[in-house]
Amino acid sequence: MSDVIQVSTTCADREEAEKIARHLVAAQLAACVQVEGPIHSVYRWKGAIEQASEWRAVAKTLRSKFVEVEAAIRHLHSYEQPEIIAVAVVAGSDGYLQWVWNETADAP
Repeated sequence: MSDVIQVSTTCADREEAEKIARHLVAAQLAACVQVEGPIHSVYRWKGAIEQASEWRAVAKTLRSKFVEVEAAIRHLHSYEQPEIIAVAVVAGSDGYLQWVWNETADAP
């Protein structure tokens, strides 16, 4: 298993998702962030079933960066309770995983 994870969040619009993506990459908290959408979400919020058009941002980073990534997303996000979830990358091409490591690991 690698130390690489994917952290995803959904945003109200493309601009917000891209702002988060640019910040994470510029701060070397993520090697890459893919922004996709719009997607359609159906969810329960404060007792009511809601639906919305959203944009998803998926960051490739290291498990050791999760706390910093989560804090950055919370700081930049407009939602009261944004989705911030991490999924382990159990396998991947050696070159790609090394690239993620190189772009996000702290300098020695």
